[in-house]
Formats: sequence, structure tokens, C-alpha cells
Amino acid sequence: MREDNQPNITAILGGDAKEFARLVDRYKNVVFTVALRMLKNTEEAEEVAQDTFIKVFKSLKKFKGESKLSTWIYRIAYNTCLDRLKRRSQDRQNVAIEEMNGFEVGSMDNALDNMVRSERQELIRACVQKLAPKDAALLTLFYFEEKNLNELGRILKMKESAVKVGLFRARARLAKIVKEYLEPEIITNYER
Repeated sequence: MREDNQPNITAILGGDAKEFARLVDRYKNVVFTVALRMLKNTEEAEEVAQDTFIKVFKSLKKFKGESKLSTWIYRIAYNTCLDRLKRRSQDRQNVAIEEMNGFEVGSMDNALDNMVRSERQELIRACVQKLAPKDAALLTLFYFEEKNLNELGRILKMKESAVKVGLFRARARLAKIVKEYLEPEIITNYER
């Protein structure tokens, strides 16, 4: 086992199945999570995760190391999900953006941070599931996988400024969904 715990790409290219199994084991959960957030279907997410690792194996010799291996794998997963969504002929329901000022979005960010750390993490995950696939992937990678703007830009092939705008809009959509979930709970608590 290597000290840095990174899979040995040279060994994988040489046919080392155990080393490829290490690579899959290391990244399978996040690939599945991204796929599930985008596709909103467990079976499809499992299929996309498998397809992602087949593509990783087939194109590993093309990996030049210009980005992190994880970024490269996430990018393959993201593109595989987009391909699946294109093939699927369903329209996804998208939450409309209501007018929100920067203060409201900033306040919601603070509330979301506290909720993610507490028992409300499952609520957030359920709300993220209601977002459009690209918004769900963006927020999952940013908040749950803690990818920075630069990494997100590389994974999604977007400029950093476009990533910022995408995050702002996705958070605004998420804030609306969270508010809809929380209002009945808050009213119930006041009635006690």
C-alpha cells in the first residue's frame, strides 16, 4: 500500500486488478452520491457508477495528471450522468427562483451550515433531491464533498465566475425548498 493512499496508476495500467479495486473502493461512494443526486434514481445511479468506472479503466492511459485524479473521476461521473439524462426523455421539475436579496441567501447559507452539522442533514439531502440534476450535483460537490470553486470549475468545465453564479442560484432554489419544508414544522412548534 502506498503511503499517500492513492491508487497506483502505473500498476493499474500494467494490469494490477487489486490496485484498480483500490481505486474503485476509494471513489465509489462519492461517484454513486453524485449520480444519485443528479438522476434521483438508485438503480440508474448504480448503473452510472459502474459505467463511470468502466470509462475510468478504459481511459486511464489518457489521464495526464493535470488535475487531481479525484477531479478527473468526478468529471467522468458528471458527464456520464449528463449522458444518461439526455437519453432519458423525462422533463425534470425545476424550482423557480423567487426574488431574494444577497442578505437572505447569506442568512440561508449560515442556516444550512448549522443544519448540515445537526440532525437536519437528512432534511437537506431530501431537499437537494428536489433540485434539478445540475444544481443537485453542484451543491453536493461543494457542500458534502467540500470541493472548492476551482475544482468545481474543472469538474463541470465552467469558469469560476460561472460556478459562483451557479452556486448562488442553486442555493436560492434550495433555500425556497427548505423554507417550504420548515414552515409547517415551525408552525407546529409554536402551537405547542
